[in-house]
Amino acid sequence: MKKKQIKYLAAAISAALLLGTAGCAQTPAAEESGIPAETEQTAETQTQPAQPEETQPEESTTVRIGAMKGPTSMGLVYLMHQAGKGETLNQYSFSMETAADTLLPRMIKGELDIALLPANIASVLYHKSEGGISVIDINTLGVLYVISADDSVSSIRELKGKTLYLTGKGTTPDYVVQYLLRQNGLSAADVTLEYKAEAAEVAALLADNPQSFGLLPQPFATAACLKNTQLKEVIDITAQWEAAAKESGSRLVTGVTVVRKEFLQNHPQAVADFLTEHEESAEYANTDVEAAAELTADFGIIEQAQIAIQAMPKCNITYIDGAEMKTALHGYLQVLYDLNPEAVGGSMPEDDFYWLGEQRAE
Repeated sequence: MKKKQIKYLAAAISAALLLGTAGCAQTPAAEESGIPAETEQTAETQTQPAQPEETQPEESTTVRIGAMKGPTSMGLVYLMHQAGKGETLNQYSFSMETAADTLLPRMIKGELDIALLPANIASVLYHKSEGGISVIDINTLGVLYVISADDSVSSIRELKGKTLYLTGKGTTPDYVVQYLLRQNGLSAADVTLEYKAEAAEVAALLADNPQSFGLLPQPFATAACLKNTQLKEVIDITAQWEAAAKESGSRLVTGVTVVRKEFLQNHPQAVADFLTEHEESAEYANTDVEAAAELTADFGIIEQAQIAIQAMPKCNITYIDGAEMKTALHGYLQVLYDLNPEAVGGSMPEDDFYWLGEQRAE
């Protein structure tokens, strides 16, 4: 949903709290909300037009945001920059981490209000927090590319008989490749999958043997190609997914943004303002790439701005919410679940995992 579609929940919550009708005593819920009690109407006042209810403005709060260094936070840099200048609707504090494992316990303990996480980790957090979080947007689509000097291969199907190097077995890149092999009528017997511990190992192997094939995420893919000009991105995994999953409507989702439900309930206006500013920040990353890349380096998300400039357009930074978000994300998680339920926390998340705003009722 675009900015004009982001409807604030404050009015809805206030309306739910007003359980009494005219002439009734104020309910305890209304007392807690700070809404003045309704007074008894006389015959004269009943003939007057009804006056709109006045609601108390939401108390200002600092929104605590946690994010990982990498593509999932590249679309956040403009918001971080504006917040540093005091030019945002909300007050923000940002925590940048290198691993999701650091963010999960902080969300569960209530030390963070919003977090940008890998899509499957968001589902894991949903289960660990007993349904205490919801996804509010998709911030990054696919970031995976097959790298090689052999440009005779341009699709998953053409990897038949080849060896593909990728990061550890049981990681999301592994599941993505397995799904695409199956969708293209192939299996691990047709393509040899050789696993490495981390992306840096795959990049080093490609540097020594450019004719081999390696699966790398951004910005590792761009960095490898800049270091060795023989290498190029021969297969865009996101495009391959879009073709394979066209009928289901699922997308290759790398990163999502989640909010603690308690924070959403208590500060709906702050969450709505964040969504507005997050959408603007993502748009900035896609339209003013050079400036956004400089900010990415300034905030230590990618060390070299030159790599960020080349990598950002290939990171599929986005802002998707509402029903479209649910369709895209649910389909992606279903693929992971079918391959290994533990990849999404043991079971598929329930509908309350997806916060759709007003579109929930559609």
